[in-house]
Amino acid sequence: MSYVSDIRKKIGHDPLLIVGASVIVVNEKGQTLLQRRADNGLWNYHGGCTELYENVEMAARRELLEETGLTAGHMEMLGVFSGPEMGFVYPNGDQTSVVDVVFVCREYTGALHAQEEEVSELRWFNADALPGDLTPNCRPALTKWAREALASRA
Repeated sequence: MSYVSDIRKKIGHDPLLIVGASVIVVNEKGQTLLQRRADNGLWNYHGGCTELYENVEMAARRELLEETGLTAGHMEMLGVFSGPEMGFVYPNGDQTSVVDVVFVCREYTGALHAQEEEVSELRWFNADALPGDLTPNCRPALTKWAREALASRA
């Protein structure tokens, strides 16, 4: 069992403060790899909840590997995102307030494959052509990444 699952048994669907560990993967063309979530059909970057006492960077690396088959090399922190816009309600009704630590990874290895239970599709997107149907709480980080990516091209 995971820490969040254990807490959910006690509090049900009530709001839970969680620490997210996420990765925006960028290829040599400057595109980002997004995943379509299997639970709600929306696009998202890669990541998940940290476990109790888990290092956030290690959690981000773990989640990237689990969800995409990619092993992260060097990662740089994009930022820590929190606030009302980071609220998320899962399809099962679980409410969360996420503090998301988001990294950018341009160095990675491995064969790309989607984790069947959580990811229905993986696709590369240009910074100026992100899909409209993004998971709402990933918008702040993706907006910051896209703005910085486009500014670096100018």
